[in-house]
Amino acid sequence: MPESGKPADDSGREIVNFGSVTSKNRRGTIHCITIIGQVEGHFILPSQNKATKYEHIIPQLVAVEESEEIEGLLVILNTVGGDVEAGLAIAEMIASMRKPTVSLVLGGGHSIGVPLAVCAKHSFIVPTATMTIHPVRMNGLIIGVPQTFSYFEKIQDRIIAFITENSHIAGDRLKQLMFKTGELTTDIGSVLQGEEAQREGLIDSLGGLSSALDELYRMIGEQRAKEQAQP
Repeated sequence: MPESGKPADDSGREIVNFGSVTSKNRRGTIHCITIIGQVEGHFILPSQNKATKYEHIIPQLVAVEESEEIEGLLVILNTVGGDVEAGLAIAEMIASMRKPTVSLVLGGGHSIGVPLAVCAKHSFIVPTATMTIHPVRMNGLIIGVPQTFSYFEKIQDRIIAFITENSHIAGDRLKQLMFKTGELTTDIGSVLQGEEAQREGLIDSLGGLSSALDELYRMIGEQRAKEQAQP
């Protein structure tokens, strides 16, 4: 047991329990979180599902923002979507952070994964990754009344507003992609590969882990210089 009283394998425990790790070198101290599988919200998913629990992610984000040691956040995404409210809550928290943030889409950033991909100050996607954009869908009992469809529309408007505010894609173009027919089997929407997502303005840059880290360290360097310049 180290003098601090913490177990020596804290970083390993972070990876196993929460899919996160804190890394430190001369360029800066960063915290990395992974959002994989389905984003789990108010209902527990079956045990065989890979899931990211929002009650794990939200406290980590608060700790990162308030930490005097951590200087930046790297968010790695490979998600099929999940709970809309939980995903949007996480995205809003990341977007409102003062510290440098970078996201990297690997594999996929589908459905509510799109707001999670664009919420960082700079976003990356690898060439082989895809992003699926489609209208809001809901499982379970749905009451077929006008109020239900009005509620769906309001949720969708919130998501569209968030994506357009945190990326370079226009709202009209996003709606075109969202309601496109003939591309998804038994569904409407679009699948954008890495280069397409970057070209549409949804993602800032095409690149992998090294590119994402370089950008995050560059932002950290700018933040350090700004703090040193303050009287």
